[in-house]
Amino acid sequence: MACTADEEAHLRQKAEQGLKNSTSPIQKLRYACLMRGANGIKGLGRSFRIMDDDGSKTLDMREFRDGLRDYGLRELDEQTIADVFRELDRDGSGKLNYDEFLVAIRGPINKTREEYVRKAFQKMDATGDGQITVDDIRKLYDASQHPKFQSGEWTADQCFRHFLDSFDTPGDPDGVVTWDEFLNYYTGVSASIDDDNYFCTMMKRAWRM
Repeated sequence: MACTADEEAHLRQKAEQGLKNSTSPIQKLRYACLMRGANGIKGLGRSFRIMDDDGSKTLDMREFRDGLRDYGLRELDEQTIADVFRELDRDGSGKLNYDEFLVAIRGPINKTREEYVRKAFQKMDATGDGQITVDDIRKLYDASQHPKFQSGEWTADQCFRHFLDSFDTPGDPDGVVTWDEFLNYYTGVSASIDDDNYFCTMMKRAWRM
């Protein structure tokens, strides 16, 4: 249901090529994140939240640059970073709202694909409260077939939590997957797939829709 190793490798390869060919600063940043896999953009969001010491949910140029460097985006030079900041700082305030920034670099996912992602999320959200937790998964899936459960290495809840962590914020999973996190993940996957039919078929097969 999460991106396979082959799909992750394909995404990274495509992102690397995109970074080389792109002339748009924002696209370059997007590709640099996706070179880290489908969770790359979410991981950058976590890096920025750590930088936001005063809880303002905004970043100045220094915080923005340091956040990119702390996340390890060495592919972007100083000029590209400055260009991204300038493009997104539309009102010239010298501050970026990082939630809006993450939406901007997430990039587009068309309505057809988003609808399949939403159906998958709604299927997982068994309680209908707008977030996916271990309790939701416990209602839907049987962990007894998981190899680590069968070996006695993991409990059922550990199997469920491992599954959730695929979609949760990298490096800081809290066991709760929101719609935005789920959509961010599949927007990353979508970036590696050109054909709508293939993407939709993949979603139907993976989530048994």
